[in-house]
Amino acid sequence: MKETEKIAVPVSEKYMLTIKEASEYFSIGVKTMRRLAEENEGSFALYLGNHYLIVRAKFEDYIETLISKEEETDHEENGN
Repeated sequence: MKETEKIAVPVSEKYMLTIKEASEYFSIGVKTMRRLAEENEGSFALYLGNHYLIVRAKFEDYIETLISKEEETDHEENGN
């Protein structure tokens, strides 16, 4: 294998994703994904060089947290 050849790793198996990859993987707009990364740097986003990288597993946890909070709010509003 030549040094210039890259190994193709499926996005679902990557530890870190670019904004574009994360946007496509999670079906979120690029602008929204960038805004989330900027607001959550150090949580699930890292600013390396001149671009953000998203830690996929941590972003998945972040989404689960948002879903849980939404379900709790809905549960409380319904009086249950």
